[in-house]
Amino acid sequence: MTVAALARRFPAGFRFGTVTSAPQVEGAADLDGRGPSVWDTWAAVPGRIVDGSSPSVACDHVRRYAEDVALLARLGAPSYRFSVSWSRVQPTGCGPVNAAGLGFYDRLVDELLAAGIEPAVTLLHADLPQALEDEGGWINPDTAHRFGEYAAVVGARLADRVPDWVPMSEPAVTIMRGYGWGDRAPGRRLLFDALWAAHHALLGHGLAVSALRAAGVRRVGCANNHAPMWPATDDPADVGATKVFDALWNGLFLEPVLLGRYPADLAPLLEDVVQPGDLATIRQPLDYYGINYYSPVRVAAVPEGDADGDSMFRFLDVLGHERTDNGWAIVPEALQEWLIMTRARYRAALPPFVITEAGAALAGSVGADGVIEDQARIDYLTSHLEAVANAIAAGVDVQGFHVWSLLDTWEWSDGFLPRYGLVHVDHATQERRPKRSFEWYSDLVAAHREDRAIG
Repeated sequence: MTVAALARRFPAGFRFGTVTSAPQVEGAADLDGRGPSVWDTWAAVPGRIVDGSSPSVACDHVRRYAEDVALLARLGAPSYRFSVSWSRVQPTGCGPVNAAGLGFYDRLVDELLAAGIEPAVTLLHADLPQALEDEGGWINPDTAHRFGEYAAVVGARLADRVPDWVPMSEPAVTIMRGYGWGDRAPGRRLLFDALWAAHHALLGHGLAVSALRAAGVRRVGCANNHAPMWPATDDPADVGATKVFDALWNGLFLEPVLLGRYPADLAPLLEDVVQPGDLATIRQPLDYYGINYYSPVRVAAVPEGDADGDSMFRFLDVLGHERTDNGWAIVPEALQEWLIMTRARYRAALPPFVITEAGAALAGSVGADGVIEDQARIDYLTSHLEAVANAIAAGVDVQGFHVWSLLDTWEWSDGFLPRYGLVHVDHATQERRPKRSFEWYSDLVAAHREDRAIG
């Protein structure tokens, strides 16, 4: 499909954009009085990051933000979603505001607006201040209230210029992997006891929405990681395990926000932590429902008596599809499926959708002309945008699509090895080089703007 033909499939007002996050691009860990986050602590332990790297420098965005904004202006996508480092604003997660740290975001927002780019702020992208984790992190209900206070601080400073806000990105990833399985920061392996942490994170989300509304922001949404859950076989054990995991990954972070209740399979496990009024606080009206999509999940039950029987789930490869460099199946039709099925299931409870993240780890290669060729990324984005367009044609209200990521970022425990960016970053020199996909996405955005201007 040509760029022009693809652009015509999206309605007027559809917003194309890109995304980064503070712990993955900012660096400058020693600048402006920033405090440590859980990911600084996690990365300091030898062997936890596959290439031995850390987020201390990342893409050096704090020092190079003007260069990165110039790239955004060249790209032409109207929206840029970035996250604020809580520990740069409040080094211990509470108390006095660090004026130098908050001042960086003032300058970034002004630079974006001067370049004609609409900023979209995420308040937390997994990098909880370590001082709060030392007090229990999301297991401690006080963290939810500290998060609401932090949202009020940042909202008061930036709401006059930033129209679009998300309290936290991918709470399912943070909670299920960081507190449930323990393979990500902060590394707590609580299994089903992580549901308490999930409740407090959701409570914090609701308190942050309220604080942002009070600060006068125009649009508030969410950015939840969602995926279709596919049973490995028709065996009742696999189907049952898939149903439970779907509730844990999808329903746990969707139903309280939209419906003010937990999934029926999980609600009994949360009775002792939910306090009167909590669910009303969590269920705050949203202007859009954001989806971070990467790949479906194939689930099987753990055989009875298995040696690793402290989990009831096994995760198997999704077969018959091409894969990204980090092994994730490329299944754009799963995104289309999830959009259509979720709209049919929740109907009036759902605000419009926005794809707040979608992208792929695909390295590319340097062509004869010196340009970084990454046709596989262009193919990935084309197929996933077609899936979104198909969902729109089927009556689903989707209002935007943000590519992860603008830059080749620091990718958590995988370090600098996966390359998701539209822009190649040499992490030794910090040189930025737009890839072929950058030019393709720029052409798509321009074609959409031109087509809708003519129409």
